[in-house]
Amino acid sequence: MKKKSKLFNIFIYLCLVIFALSILVPVFWVFMASIKTNPEFYGNPWALPMSFYLNNFKDAWAAANMGDYFLNSLIVTAIALALLLLISLPFSYILARMQFKGRRFVTSYIKAGLFINLSYIVIPIFLMLRDVSKSIPLALLNNRFVLALIYASTAVPFTVYLLTNFFSSISKSYEEAAYIDGAGYYRTMMDIMIPMARPAVITVILFNFLSFWNEYILALTLMTDPSKRTLPVGLINLQQAARGAANYGRLYAGLVIVMIPTLIIYILVQKQLTEGMMVGGDKG
Repeated sequence: MKKKSKLFNIFIYLCLVIFALSILVPVFWVFMASIKTNPEFYGNPWALPMSFYLNNFKDAWAAANMGDYFLNSLIVTAIALALLLLISLPFSYILARMQFKGRRFVTSYIKAGLFINLSYIVIPIFLMLRDVSKSIPLALLNNRFVLALIYASTAVPFTVYLLTNFFSSISKSYEEAAYIDGAGYYRTMMDIMIPMARPAVITVILFNFLSFWNEYILALTLMTDPSKRTLPVGLINLQQAARGAANYGRLYAGLVIVMIPTLIIYILVQKQLTEGMMVGGDKG
């Protein structure tokens, strides 16, 4: 039995190593290619760079407008996350800790939203915004706030589901102690419940940040103005330009610009992310 257990552990570790390499090798290759000159890249794409050719990043940031795309993505993602937390935190707290008529229906309705894929409703959203823009003096297309609002709305079901499970796992003794001290529902939520739910909050922030930051289809459909494009859309344009100009170093520099924020955030919050996933998913 011990021998079988040891072999099984070796097999598991081997699978994990292969899985890690399948992720790390492409990432390392992109970083390596981003600091190569074109002759180096065409000579041997797998060879180590002879020097750090940082002009690729300068060209991608300025000449290819990646700086503007980066700012647009940053603004849209920040607004979307702020709206999402503003809506989802009190909503989740109410569903988890309060009893009211229709609570089960609302919970089921939120869970049903988990099965709606944003890609399936892009065209209806576009047609709706276009028609509404004709009847009001406000441009809903090429509007970064509208794009952020749609992002936040589509992420509410997953966020509420995860936060509700986490709030439900917290002992009610904390709330009872707060009520004895004279705290109301709002103060209890802000001063006690939300700080205790920090791992789950960080988890939803990271997951939704990745989703908003990398979203392509909706941004491509709604943001037709080149000055309002986000990073994923700008990256596709950069890819097409790089193929035409045979400048792959600038393309991979653009990829690095897209990846760096997500890598930094994940490294900073990986411990809280693990805690939030383990605790937030233990209740149905």
